[in-house]
Amino acid sequence: MLLRLRKGSAERQRHAVLALADELGYRRRFLDHAETLLELVGRGAPEHRSRFEDLAAVAEVLDAGDARERHERGDRDDTVVTAGDARFGGGDLSIIAGPCAVEDVDRLLEIARAVKARGATLLRGGAFKPRTSPYSFQGLGRPGLERLARVRAEVGLGVVTEVLETREVEHVAEVADMIQIGARSMASTPLLLEVGRTGKPVLLKRGFGATVRELLMAAEFVLSTGNEQIVLCERGVRGFDRVTRNLLDVGAVAHLKRATHLPVIVDPSHAAGRADLVRSVARAGLAAGADGLIVEVHPHPEEAHSDGAQAISVAELGHVVEDARALAALDGKHLVRPERISLTA
Repeated sequence: MLLRLRKGSAERQRHAVLALADELGYRRRFLDHAETLLELVGRGAPEHRSRFEDLAAVAEVLDAGDARERHERGDRDDTVVTAGDARFGGGDLSIIAGPCAVEDVDRLLEIARAVKARGATLLRGGAFKPRTSPYSFQGLGRPGLERLARVRAEVGLGVVTEVLETREVEHVAEVADMIQIGARSMASTPLLLEVGRTGKPVLLKRGFGATVRELLMAAEFVLSTGNEQIVLCERGVRGFDRVTRNLLDVGAVAHLKRATHLPVIVDPSHAAGRADLVRSVARAGLAAGADGLIVEVHPHPEEAHSDGAQAISVAELGHVVEDARALAALDGKHLVRPERISLTA
């Protein structure tokens, strides 16, 4: 490990760095006369980097060496995350599609059958909805979970749904094939740990004001529980222009595919905020290397309980899926399709 110490740091602060190095079993030596570059040689562990970063005298960890955090790629192959018929990573792409919020059972059945027929392998739908205003529709709660469970059983399509509170994790885990931690909850460490302990696959969305490093450290909390079934989701960060709802960070997608072994998908619906741009934004994310998409779909967006403006039609989903198939083939990857597709929808 290579550390850069702050110039002018107090002697007791520098001593704390050296004492921690000794405690963790590192051999240490300074590489410059000013004693600001400190090389540590020894058997590293994922938590060592953070322990040094917490010290006042440490300005930067220049090279983590063998003390790699669990999310780092290193020499690891891709982690492949499986949920229902979906597979993410290792050359596999999958599509998640459905309404923003769970609605009545008949409408949810209609959407689930339709998106499965077009090639989606997981159904999205929020029973619990975090909203900007307390007066906006907050989701159906546990009755929404019951509707998702019924649709899952009847259609045979796995479910992705969000959890907002630690006390609801057990209930959500009973229904969901993959548990979503949304952008607003990315920094909730108790929730990250509780969801990680379920052992269920986790869809972790980047916060709209979060750096890539902060996203990866949120994933690290889940990884620290022993759960490696994590899919990272780039859904756009907050910008200054209102042309789109958010700014899809395609550079972050490309970086993450090199920096971590975890699969990465893109949410073009929340990035665009406009149904007419979703297909183009989805293409951009896939071209940057994404392992799949999560897309909002609704046959009657004007009736949707939330985010109707960004929901695409079922027919448009078909075009998005075909784009994904073509782009996957260009990149030597495979688009996973549902095993049992009914075209009667």
